[in-house]
Amino acid sequence: MISNLIIYTCVLFRFIIYLRKLKKVSDYTLPPNSDWDIIIIGGGATGLGTALDAVTRGLKTLLVEQSDFAKGTSSRSTKLVHGGVRYLAQGDIGLVKRGLKERGLLQLNANHLVNKESFIIPCYDWFSVAKYLTGLTLYDWLAGKFSFGKSKFFSKNETLKLMPGIKSKGLKGSVKYYDGKFDDARLAINIAQTAIEQGAKLCNYTKVTNLIKNNNGDIIGVEVIDTLSGKLAKAEAKVVINATGVFVDDILLMNNPQSKKLVRPSQGVHVVLDKSFLKTDLALMIPKTSDGRVLFAVPWHDHLLVGTTDTPLDEHALEPRALKEEVDFILNTASSYFERAPIEKDILSVFSGLRPLAAPTNGDKNSTKEISRDHKLIVSAKGLITITGGKWTTYRSMAEETIDLAISHAQLKATACRTHQLKIHGCSDFKENHHLDLYGSDREAIEKLATELPQFNQKLHPDFPDLEIQVLWAAKYEMAKTVEDVLSRRLRILFIDALAAKAMAPKVAAILATELQQDQDWEREQVSAFNNLADGYIYAPQLPNKK
Repeated sequence: MISNLIIYTCVLFRFIIYLRKLKKVSDYTLPPNSDWDIIIIGGGATGLGTALDAVTRGLKTLLVEQSDFAKGTSSRSTKLVHGGVRYLAQGDIGLVKRGLKERGLLQLNANHLVNKESFIIPCYDWFSVAKYLTGLTLYDWLAGKFSFGKSKFFSKNETLKLMPGIKSKGLKGSVKYYDGKFDDARLAINIAQTAIEQGAKLCNYTKVTNLIKNNNGDIIGVEVIDTLSGKLAKAEAKVVINATGVFVDDILLMNNPQSKKLVRPSQGVHVVLDKSFLKTDLALMIPKTSDGRVLFAVPWHDHLLVGTTDTPLDEHALEPRALKEEVDFILNTASSYFERAPIEKDILSVFSGLRPLAAPTNGDKNSTKEISRDHKLIVSAKGLITITGGKWTTYRSMAEETIDLAISHAQLKATACRTHQLKIHGCSDFKENHHLDLYGSDREAIEKLATELPQFNQKLHPDFPDLEIQVLWAAKYEMAKTVEDVLSRRLRILFIDALAAKAMAPKVAAILATELQQDQDWEREQVSAFNNLADGYIYAPQLPNKK
């Protein structure tokens, strides 16, 4: 009896210590007039990675994000951690090799979110079999010690067993290869938590309104506004880093109203279908569509994610909308490979993301094929560094290069990069196909909190395993401040099934209102705002085209 009491007391004590290490939302407000070594503008993959790299080198680091972390491009990817088979076909060996190395490091450092995935390339002629098997063998070789497995040919019958939903007419066989799959927004939140644990200050819903200059015209800081409270603040630093993705030109214009555009946004659209369209846990890669691009169908959160498009745009927005022709392209392409052709009413959610591609200096401005997929890193002005482009997989190496430049540019005293082997918050080997596995090492604490607060053990929706306690956890320890933060980027429901997300919104708003000490008017406004947002994820062909 006494021994059991001692064990229980020790477990409880460890749990209390664990929770004290986690930060609450109230800790993420910017104090007025503060000084830093590095200020990073932008809370997507690049900005968060840069903050983590900076703080682990001993630099006093601040990051500000105008909305929620990963609100833009970084939550809207195809969910692949990869070297880029497409870039291999284009001959960009260096880009592919770097990506494969970073894929391996990311799988080691965030293995609760990054998983190996088997991809099938169906082949309807023998030339394709030879071409893809040769190319993917090179892809495996470039990965070196970080290889996820060897590519292999499968016969027609073997292919149909592996992927029962694939179209069989004319099928010669398939090539199977391995790459990585992950949850992008969840990884962004975990990187943010890691940076905070290392000593960085991160503030979401904090928008830069102006750059501060000294008498020589050097950039020495930023002016910001808390978009939720309206409070203003200033922060000064030795270096300001512009890591705002498709919004980099907005920051550059603050410095120089005459500056030329650095990026050209390209829109990628994804549709989400029921998993029954491909009765398999394997992913499908369509290597050449009607316009010469690549399309993926990836099992994700017990659904099927299909995309992406690559449409050049002249505008950027936090909530880009899919064009009808993009959705038609995805459905038509999928219909050429699925036994059961998906139609508009099968779409559970449709979402768009904007890639910040380097703006072309000449040639066809409506083509994205010749625009660099690699990142661009420049000193935009004395005290201002801009990083843009690249992809999720290489966020860590991009951050390392950015801080190397910042240290050199501002003569900062810092240690060498430490992120190659730094474990991301939540990293855990333990998995048992449970919906809380994506929390990694936090799962035990969430389950313990659920035991302490049994009133939050109800499901948010009968068709999903997510519990009310996850909403409370998101508000307490994952910096969620709105219903959208929870249902879009903490639980991912909006990206999976928009109608289900709308049904969950009232419960989520009620829990957040209590935890964040808000009134019923706030609660109603949150539900209304989220419903309006979610309507944009429910496919409606009559949506106006915005180019």
